[in-house]
Amino acid sequence: MTDTTQYTRQDWQSDQEVRWCPGCGDYTILASLQNFMADFGVDRENVVFVSGIGCASRFPYYMNTYGMHGIHGRAPAIASGLAVARPDLSVWVVTGDGDALSIGGNHIIHSMRRNINIKVLLFNNQIYGLTKGQYSPTSERGKKTKSSPWGVIDYPFNPVSLAIGAEATFVARTIDMDRPHTQEILTAAYQHQGSAFVEIYQNCNVFNDKAFIALTGKEERDVNRIVLEQDKPVVFGPDDAMGVVIEHGEARIVEVADVGIDAIHVHDATVENAGAAFALSRLSHGPTGPTPIGIFRSVDRSTYASDLQQQIHDAQAARGPGDLALLIAGAGTWEVSD
Repeated sequence: MTDTTQYTRQDWQSDQEVRWCPGCGDYTILASLQNFMADFGVDRENVVFVSGIGCASRFPYYMNTYGMHGIHGRAPAIASGLAVARPDLSVWVVTGDGDALSIGGNHIIHSMRRNINIKVLLFNNQIYGLTKGQYSPTSERGKKTKSSPWGVIDYPFNPVSLAIGAEATFVARTIDMDRPHTQEILTAAYQHQGSAFVEIYQNCNVFNDKAFIALTGKEERDVNRIVLEQDKPVVFGPDDAMGVVIEHGEARIVEVADVGIDAIHVHDATVENAGAAFALSRLSHGPTGPTPIGIFRSVDRSTYASDLQQQIHDAQAARGPGDLALLIAGAGTWEVSD
């Protein structure tokens, strides 16, 4: 999926005017993705972006490649069909927390469990932005919005936990304002063969401003970002004084000095058993304190398209090539006359 052509970010910019609210985190994500595509030398003719409904779903208009703006929540279904029919393409889904986890929840989990080779970018701003500020499936309990004036009483989804539970073979989280980290995650997702799910914390400065200040603020981020790195102890904070241990399937935060560095969990996203990855995802139910970012899970497994092609090959080998005319005119057909 690479080309000898040298691209720049401008090559990936379409002729459409980018229209989001000034200061929206979507601008930064768009720039990160365009820079990634250019720097990595991705062939534009082999890339498709599919979206549903929402602010994030304008994305296909702004990427100078193939794309489709679908209906609410159905982008994973469209992308799944495309990825199976054309396994040579790089198929991306751009969605939001409302689009993906409300009306589109069923499509998301089944595309993940089937290990269809699509890359899902879920922009999570914990609010409905396009429809002007109603609470979403990831809004925190007690949040007052236009549709919850007395406070949200729902328990919110944890998107990373949901994706791991749905058997996604690649699951990661990043932040809109951290462009180097976002591009690192995009590279890993692109190279992964199978279902890749990336949650991107995205600030909606109109309806949910500073929702992620604990991870983006200059004073707060150093004590709250738990950056997951492959084969390294999970430590964080000033001088890496804090760490994470996993005991009896539960992850908890400790002071490294109290338990010793040998007791700290060493992260391995490639382990087939998702127990540790799931435990890490449960450290934070919202970005209001210490929260893991990075790759939670990245395991190898045959894709749905490759298994399907193998099944078709085996069936043809056992029964010979199909005969459409014979199928149509075979037993069980009848004629209707005047």
